[in-house]
Amino acid sequence: MNEAPAAAMAPESTAAQPVLSFQDVRVSFDGPAVLDDVSFSVGPRETRILLGPAGVGKSVLLKTANGLIRPDGGCVFLFGEDICHMAERNLLPLRLRTGMVFQEGALFDSLTVRDNVAYQLIQERIPDDQIDTRVLEALRFVGLEQTFSLFPGSLSGGMRRRVAIARALIRQPELLLYDSPTGGLDPVTSTTIIELIVKQRDFYRTPSILVTHRLQDAFTMCTHRFDSETGGMLKLPEGEVDANTTFLMMDEGRILFDGSLHDLVHSEDPFVREFLE
Repeated sequence: MNEAPAAAMAPESTAAQPVLSFQDVRVSFDGPAVLDDVSFSVGPRETRILLGPAGVGKSVLLKTANGLIRPDGGCVFLFGEDICHMAERNLLPLRLRTGMVFQEGALFDSLTVRDNVAYQLIQERIPDDQIDTRVLEALRFVGLEQTFSLFPGSLSGGMRRRVAIARALIRQPELLLYDSPTGGLDPVTSTTIIELIVKQRDFYRTPSILVTHRLQDAFTMCTHRFDSETGGMLKLPEGEVDANTTFLMMDEGRILFDGSLHDLVHSEDPFVREFLE
């Protein structure tokens, strides 16, 4: 592992140490900065909803969070370790502790649902009976046990997203990254996906970043909880919100807002106000 620059200081080791921390991160691809001095953190049990128009760097931010993209400057600390100056062989175990839901699911059409969900487990040569048990458990969580032997081509768009979430959950990750999980879906199906994400949040409290441009999805996550008795979401009492669900907003590679739902809706920033209208 290469040593970090002298200016890079890891977050202090405490019980509340962030799961993920960006410190002045810059990313460019031989052109203008896609991420421009981005700083924020994700704490234990915290869900960060990342808002912003298309093309402002949200997906790049997610891929930088688990080392799929290396920044040109600044530091990214994942589980307390600086991954910007880490050899790939050392980064892989940290990356395996994260689960990522890619845009539109990114399933392998030539593989069954079972093999899509179990893809990483298969690479690790885990016995088939253990794989089957874990895949069924993940599919049961997203309500799709019946798709075990099917191919993605026979599934609806919403079902494909739910399979992608099952794949992200299969290793019981310590950080979840959702890249526009409701993008391109109709409102009813989008609500089903958000309900599933709220279920995961409230059952396991896994820290997460969720990228979306849909304000309805973001507000629903803040104002609802999952109820195990009814098997669905329930609206929180008027005026209450989920305290562990907070917001980031990006534009042109920069973080323009970092705070609570209350602070978001009362922001005086012109861009934030325009986005919310």
